[in-house]
Amino acid sequence: MCATCGCGDEHHHEHEHSHDHHHGHDGHDKVVSLEARVLEKNDRIAADNRAWLTVHGVAAYNLMSSPGAGKTTLLERTLRERRGRPVSVIEGDQETERDAERIRAAGARAVQINTGAGCHLDAAMISRALTELTPAARSVLFIENVGNLVCPALFDLGERARVVIASVTEGDDKPLKYPHMFRAADVVVLNKIDLLPYVAFDVARFAAHARRVNPRARIMHTSATRGDGLAEWYAWLEM
Repeated sequence: MCATCGCGDEHHHEHEHSHDHHHGHDGHDKVVSLEARVLEKNDRIAADNRAWLTVHGVAAYNLMSSPGAGKTTLLERTLRERRGRPVSVIEGDQETERDAERIRAAGARAVQINTGAGCHLDAAMISRALTELTPAARSVLFIENVGNLVCPALFDLGERARVVIASVTEGDDKPLKYPHMFRAADVVVLNKIDLLPYVAFDVARFAAHARRVNPRARIMHTSATRGDGLAEWYAWLEM
């Protein structure tokens, strides 16, 4: 189990060799200590990732969302419509190479990371993927995280910025239900606005909730299928 979030994340098995099954304060303290060690180790590797990316002038963006919000579709359209700096992509999913195949078909180099039962990418995974991808100097790197609105917010990957993608099909109360994720965001992209006539979603209420959780986040409205709002998205990326 992942020590920080309770998922079945096998890569974080830092076992305590003492198997005392006490359920008092000692057990709680051990869990907190293990969580702290996992995150401290991750943060050290993330700092190394960030240093490497900075030295090579690579702009890395961590894209996070629940499953089905449209991350991959937004990436595909971005790759097809913007032909500036070279782009590479790290794809995170529990299983299959489907999203990496879609990204390669859209014209970018991609490496797939399958986490198995894991619910997020971590800095060590990104470090290994960087070795495999070797992004070009002054290029753009997109990291499409595993679809999850909880665990990815905890793990710094060394990225330049974090993007949370929500969709109008999910409900306008998402920022309040998942405050840690929205608090971590530099940009909140509200996607699938072409579906607004068909769903009960209050755009103003969503924005108010997002700003309540994170006043500094920039909010964009997009339709990755129809093209609404993508000019603002591209301008922010400065591709």
